[in-house]
Amino acid sequence: MTLAVLLVAISWQVAVDGPLLGIDPAVRDAVRQLRRTLHSTLLNHLGVALSDLGGGAPAVPVLLGCAGLAAWLARRNGRPRWWTPVPVAVAAAVLIPLLVVPAKAWFARPGPFDLPLAADQWGWYPSGHTAASAIAYGTAALLLARVLPARSARQVGWTTAAVCLGVGAGLVWSDFHWLLDVLASWCLSGLLLLGLHRLLPRLLPETRA
Repeated sequence: MTLAVLLVAISWQVAVDGPLLGIDPAVRDAVRQLRRTLHSTLLNHLGVALSDLGGGAPAVPVLLGCAGLAAWLARRNGRPRWWTPVPVAVAAAVLIPLLVVPAKAWFARPGPFDLPLAADQWGWYPSGHTAASAIAYGTAALLLARVLPARSARQVGWTTAAVCLGVGAGLVWSDFHWLLDVLASWCLSGLLLLGLHRLLPRLLPETRA
């Protein structure tokens, strides 16, 4: 419920150019000042590298690879419907652009440099890289968690959370996205992953009914 309320509230403020959007330039200016103060080439390269982890090129192959591994482990362990992780992963990969691209086109929000959108640009809200990383890596982690021992599943979960947080931080640090773009995508992704978390015990049961 909290994720849904936050997503609706942020989307409403973006649609009406509401006062909540004042957070974004304040955070952007603070980050820019911090970058100038630190003047760290390493941090700047790290920010870009973390941002790139949210692209489809790394995220989708990781998702499909983890789904294949989960299916193989499920089959080895004699799970019913062991093949389920693969179509789930494909559905997640297809869902990312179906959710993000229409929203970007509809909200048509300019980016952190406040330049008007070009005719071929979709807009910055919500963050596609944030959504891609959270949905792809999150789905991969949930699929693996169904077939791995509890300790390994927790390690995968914490690693995934750290990577997704890193992607969001890298996008804001590098001026690729407003903070609220990132937060909204986390809310959207969180809702989808919570739904998948509840469905997976039925889709990939441990034993036959």
